[in-house]
Amino acid sequence: MTEACIEDLPGVGPAIGEKLRSAGYRTLESIATQTPSRLGEAAGVGNSKCAEIIYAALDMVNIGGILTGAELLEKRQTVGKLTSCSSELDALLGGGVETQLITEFYGQYGSGKTQIIHQLAVTVQLPEEQGGLNGEAAIIDTENTFRPERIISMAKALDLDPDEVLARIHVGRAYNSHQQMLMVAKAQQLAEERPIRLLVVDSLTGAFRSEYIGRGVLAERQGKINSHMESLVRFSDLHNAVVAVTNQVHSKPDAFFGDPTKPIGGHIVGHTSKFRVYIRRGKAGKRIFRLVDSPHLPDGEAVVQILEDGIRD
Repeated sequence: MTEACIEDLPGVGPAIGEKLRSAGYRTLESIATQTPSRLGEAAGVGNSKCAEIIYAALDMVNIGGILTGAELLEKRQTVGKLTSCSSELDALLGGGVETQLITEFYGQYGSGKTQIIHQLAVTVQLPEEQGGLNGEAAIIDTENTFRPERIISMAKALDLDPDEVLARIHVGRAYNSHQQMLMVAKAQQLAEERPIRLLVVDSLTGAFRSEYIGRGVLAERQGKINSHMESLVRFSDLHNAVVAVTNQVHSKPDAFFGDPTKPIGGHIVGHTSKFRVYIRRGKAGKRIFRLVDSPHLPDGEAVVQILEDGIRD
């Protein structure tokens, strides 16, 4: 049987199909998980027509139905766990960083957020029996923090070929929030050709924070962040991928700026990030990872070290 394409949807001919593909909607799943207004912007048709297209796509790919608890439990069996190379941190996260949701690592400058991201970009390439996902990584780098040299040392520590590991990490440099959001669509296109099982945004809110300054644009900023987060959630679900983001914290502990350990982004980031992990420096070069929020795990802490080899107990 021939696999269905987007032109098989009612009302989608060659012209609309080309517009959708150009906007990054190349699969039925990507259309089924979009809103009518956003799909309408890409296709150039009205919301009611787009609602019909989305409904048909939902039916064709069997997304959006009402499931029993038993069926949801079965779906949970497909969730993968990605090792951090620290048994303590993996245990804190219930066996590793989960697929099909967003995990947020936040903390002050120099706490180790980018280090954990580098480590996951290496371990995602390991076979599943070694705690990996046998896949590749896509990194949206908003602060020019990706360092190939760091990947090389981490790969060697795991007896992996550094050149092969680097070839399976795809990095996109985003210079502003608009490019950052577009990079998710680029990652989606890449995932149609490559086994992308890890999508990273390092960091999540920095560009939005610097571009949308003042209370007058707060609603617009939060709306943009919400749209960005929704795109990341869809990616994690469609590709059974880990989505890991880093985030900054408020820098001044006073009444105006709030708790210095509170992440940027407000309730929108808080509700969309299912796992929230706060990282802080400890004594003797140690790092304390504190699980602040999870859908099903208790709060707790793990003490790790950041070595030349990478993240370790």
